[in-house]
Amino acid sequence: MNNTLDMQDIRHLNLFSQITKINTRFCIHYNGILIFCVPKSLVKKSLGENGRNIKKISEILNKRIRVIPIPRGNEDIKFFIEDIIKPLTFKSIEVKKDEVIINSNNIQNKATLMGREKKRLFELQKAVREYFNKELKIL
Repeated sequence: MNNTLDMQDIRHLNLFSQITKINTRFCIHYNGILIFCVPKSLVKKSLGENGRNIKKISEILNKRIRVIPIPRGNEDIKFFIEDIIKPLTFKSIEVKKDEVIINSNNIQNKATLMGREKKRLFELQKAVREYFNKELKIL
């Protein structure tokens, strides 16, 4: 996992660390949502009591925030993608040697996954490429 960070991401990670007291170095932007990846055992702690920590970060940044577990390897690709694109669903996911193929349920879900001018598709491709070093395709 080689995650490239810019200054804005580093600021977001520092704020997350100050409020939740959990250090992480994984931050994803998807569909206007800022997604932090933390170890699975610390997800509940990072949310805080009644989501207090996430609400506080959301108010400061004026962005929606989501916390998901860090993927542990190729066996977690499906769960990682599901967590990012929730509440959308897909029919199946195929993991091959150097690519991941998502089979969509219908055209509307496929269009929503891609987004206007394929913005969401590029964001999701970047996340999969950085975490798993694989290319993403949607069918």
